Order: sequence, then structure tokens, then C-alpha cells
Amino acid sequence: MPRRGPGGRRALSVLFWLGLVAAVLPWWLDTPAGSLTGTAETLTAAGRITGLIAGYLLLVQVLMMSRLGALERWVGGERLSRLHRDLGATLLVAVLAHLALIVVAYADLEEKSILGEVGVLLRDYEDMVSAFVAAGVMVAVGLTAVRAIRTRMPYELWYHLHLTSYAALLLGFGHQFSNGAQLFEPGPVRTGWIAAYLLVLAALIWGRVVAPLRFNLRHRLRVADVVAESPDTISIYLTGRRLNQIDMLGGQYFRWRFLNPGCWWQSHPFSLSAVGNGRWLRLTVKVVGSHTAELRDLDPGTRVWAEGPSGTFTAAHRTRQRALLIAGGSGIAPLRAMLEELPPGAALIYRARTPADVLMHPELDWLAQARRTSIWYVIGSRHDPGPRQVMSPEGLRRLVPDLTHRDVYLCGPAGLVEEAVRVLRRAGVSRRQIHLATFEL
Repeated sequence: MPRRGPGGRRALSVLFWLGLVAAVLPWWLDTPAGSLTGTAETLTAAGRITGLIAGYLLLVQVLMMSRLGALERWVGGERLSRLHRDLGATLLVAVLAHLALIVVAYADLEEKSILGEVGVLLRDYEDMVSAFVAAGVMVAVGLTAVRAIRTRMPYELWYHLHLTSYAALLLGFGHQFSNGAQLFEPGPVRTGWIAAYLLVLAALIWGRVVAPLRFNLRHRLRVADVVAESPDTISIYLTGRRLNQIDMLGGQYFRWRFLNPGCWWQSHPFSLSAVGNGRWLRLTVKVVGSHTAELRDLDPGTRVWAEGPSGTFTAAHRTRQRALLIAGGSGIAPLRAMLEELPPGAALIYRARTPADVLMHPELDWLAQARRTSIWYVIGSRHDPGPRQVMSPEGLRRLVPDLTHRDVYLCGPAGLVEEAVRVLRRAGVSRRQIHLATFEL
């Protein structure tokens, strides 16, 4: 599998920073030197700067979650989700700072109380009510994104609440152009911002509606069979049309929606557990909730709506010739598919609590011979002496002496992945060589 370099990601990073500079530059050009002489003027300027930054970051946030094919290929759905989460915190701070600075500055200029100035803004300024609502939506979304809150919410509830953030784009649109000091006057700056909104909206429609519709009309996926891999894990086989024309890699995932009465309203990301062969697709799923439990009873012929493929957790995105794969439980699914596309000489460490938890054992043994792959099945609790010894810097170096010269792919429970990353870093593996399979959105 030929490698895909980081050129696309670097180009997008440059475009992001150039866009941020372009967003703030109009304020800089419109503000004469020495004009910020008082507290109110300084606070107003800071409020306008944070407003421009917030408006730009909101557009970037929506663009990142548009599922545009080019972004998914160059950056990857996993990395986009992490960037979206981290940038969301910055966006929330910028929105709240903009609101607070403007209210305090205007209250000082008009010699009113803070609450009195809020009333004036809501009553006398065009589109300000919708702007306050947009800020409230973003605060609500930001709070539900806090890990301690999110982990206690059902995935479906959190996901659909998160989708309300798109409303902030529409609700905040009006006040930017009716009250923004740099945007309310006709000219190239206003035209440029409107063009940016239209481009992001077009990307959202294409990535979320047009591309998935075209993909599913072309391939018409259906359930062929459901096979139990273990008491709590199943594999779902799919058939369809022109499967040999799907451009996908081992390790990538789709967002699957099974169109039966119990599952049609939910979409979940699951990895392929085998590379495409032109005849069928396979995904392997651990049963952990009501939705995945219902997948056990899928009938052959059930239609499937899929969006993807997505992800850079693939052999094509490695930085070295050889690789070490570390899997835990059902995390073996994308790694098993990836083994078919990695160069010979890869190594796999498969963690499981009991021998019964080892999935696809015959396939892995076959791949070990066919692809000259070294496989170690590490069985037991993480507190047992054997697994603790293996999953240490010294243990990993004994199994894989050239550890620091390999890419390392990790997929499994969060605790296993986090501990493995710490061990790998202590063993001298650079962050650039560590690849994680995490599906946030």
C-alpha cells in the first residue's frame, strides 16, 4: 500500500492560519494608530476582535464536520473530531469574551448598568436576540461536550443535541452583518464573509446530503448475514452493487444506519474488519448497548445507509516501512483489515481477558503465515504479572527490538489505549509514529 504523505494536512493548516489573519485584518486596517485611548475604546476593540475570531472559528467548526470527502481523506475523521472538540473550547471562550467585552464597553460608554445595557442591546439592536440565543446554544453544546457530562449521556441524545450547534451558524449570521463594525458596510470585506458562509453551507450540503445520497443510490447496500464471533461480538456481512468500485482502505470506517424499525433513526461509526473484495463488506461490532444489541436480530435483506469511508487509521498513512499493531478486544476489527495491506513483517499484540475473548483467531493465524506477521496473544487482566510485563517499555522492546523504528497502531478500550501511549512514549516512540482509532462524531 503506497504511503500518503502529510502534504494535504499541512496545506490545510496553512490555510487555517491565513484565514484567521484575514478575518482580523479588516479591524487592524480600520483602526488608526493611537485611537485606543480609553478603557471603553479598548474594551470595544477587544470585543470586536474576539467577535471576528469567533465568527471565523464557527465557520471552521461547521466545515470540519461537513464530512466533505477531501477533508476526510487529507485529515481523517478521527483527527477532525479531535480538532473539532479542541477548537470548540476556543470558540466558546471567544464567544463569551466577545459578549462580555461588548456589553461592558457599551455600558461604560452609555453610563448604564450591565443588565440595563443588555436590555438596550436586546431591544434596540437588530438581530441581537438571535445572537444571544446562538451564544446560549453554544454554551449548552460546550457543557455537554465536557467528558464528565458526556459519558453519562446516551450517545444518541448527545449526538442530536450536538447537531443543534448548526443553528448557531444561522442565528449568529444576522447580527454580524447588521451590527459588525467591519461587516455592515457594503464592500469587499462584507462580500468575502458572505462568500465564506455560502461556501461552508455548500460544503455542508454536499458532504451531508449529496455525496451520501449518490453513494447509497450507486451501491444499494443490504445485510447478507449476521454471524456471532463471541457471546458479545457480531460480524455483519453486507452485499450490494459495484462493491469493487468503493475506494476504501483497511482500518477505515463508515457511519452505518440500518433501515429497520428499531435502528433507522441512529447512525454509528463501525470499522471494516476485512478489506474490500468486490463481493461483500464486513463490520465487526461489540454489543455494548440497546442499539448494538438490536443489530444481532437484523434480517437478511435489510437496507443499509452508509456514509464514508473515512479515517486515516490505515497502512497508507504510516511513516515507517514496518508497523506494530496493538489491539484490545473488539479493537482487533480495523487492525485485522489493515494487516492485509501492511508490508510483510508487521507485528501484532492482541490483548484479551480470556481466550474466549479472542476474535477471528483462525483468520489472524492465517494472516500471520500469509503476511509474515508476528502475533502475540496476551491473555489476562491488566493487573496480572504476564500482561503487565509485556505492556511495559522493556517488555515491548523484547518482543519488538526495532520498536522505535515502527509505526504503532492502537485500537481498543480507552484505558488500554491511554496506558499503551504512555508506555510507548517512555520507550522512545515519537508521537508522529503513534496512530489511534477513535470515533468521536
